[in-house]
Amino acid sequence: MIFKKYGYICRKFFMAKDTLIRFDWAVKRLLRQKTNFVVLEGFLSTLLNENIKIEKILESEGNQNRFDDKFNRVDILAENSEGELIIIEIQNNRELDYFHRMIYGTAKAITDYISLGERYSTVRKIYSVHIVYFDLGQGKDYVYRGFTEFKGIHYNDTLQLSDNQRKQFKYQDAGKLFPEYYVLRVDEFDKKAVTPLDEWILFLKTGDISRNAKAKGLAEARERLRIDDMTVSEKKKYYAHMEALRYQRSVIETNLFEGREEGLKEGLKEGKKEGLKEGLKEGKKEVAKTALSKGIDTQTIAEITGLSIEEIEKLRTAE
Repeated sequence: MIFKKYGYICRKFFMAKDTLIRFDWAVKRLLRQKTNFVVLEGFLSTLLNENIKIEKILESEGNQNRFDDKFNRVDILAENSEGELIIIEIQNNRELDYFHRMIYGTAKAITDYISLGERYSTVRKIYSVHIVYFDLGQGKDYVYRGFTEFKGIHYNDTLQLSDNQRKQFKYQDAGKLFPEYYVLRVDEFDKKAVTPLDEWILFLKTGDISRNAKAKGLAEARERLRIDDMTVSEKKKYYAHMEALRYQRSVIETNLFEGREEGLKEGLKEGKKEGLKEGLKEGKKEVAKTALSKGIDTQTIAEITGLSIEEIEKLRTAE
């Protein structure tokens, strides 16, 4: 009787865990649909603490067929009702230069969306949101905001826009015109969900949404991201994606450890760097090989690993 009861609890627990589609998969496929914008709007409104209305997804109009383009690794580039740009990127793997990638992404978006000869005043405000499943940087918090602020060296005052500038732009502080960065270190969240943002972080980490969750967009996410609503073909691709992610993280962790150990043994700083880089590269290749053996299409493998189409095809022909 005890065993049956325990088995029932286990089945109920794992079924609950598998009920909803993981957010990174949803972002790439489901949340791009206009009917599902409400989920993204809820997440962004909670994070940015203002009412966000998404008008359209932009990057599909650009270079989405080029997997060798670094900016193409951004999961979503959206435009809100204010004409501002919002970048959302979800990253599972450690990258030593990830902060530099964040800079590159905002710079690329700025230059891509201003035409030659246009006035500088047409440069868009950008929010760059990064959901990371690894310990990016060092810190106690699980959500960080980075922004520009112009402070006086002598009087410690904040540089304001002029009256004419305020009429043209909606901001008061000069720094508000510059990109804002948000880093969500999901794995660092180990608390009870108290605030609406906590509820979103908990969903991003576990895939679960409490029936008592009040955060904007979560109720819609619970209804629209059900695995049971996927077709058989979609489920097959989804589970293959999840398995590839698990395997990828395991392989990369192992290679990182071995690379780090090798670097320590040699006692050379450069050796450690090379060991880490080589570990990451080899880990991604191992994941790609496994995915190929399971019949996963090249495009999906490129999205999962970050390898280019050419690199994956070389692995295919080498088998």
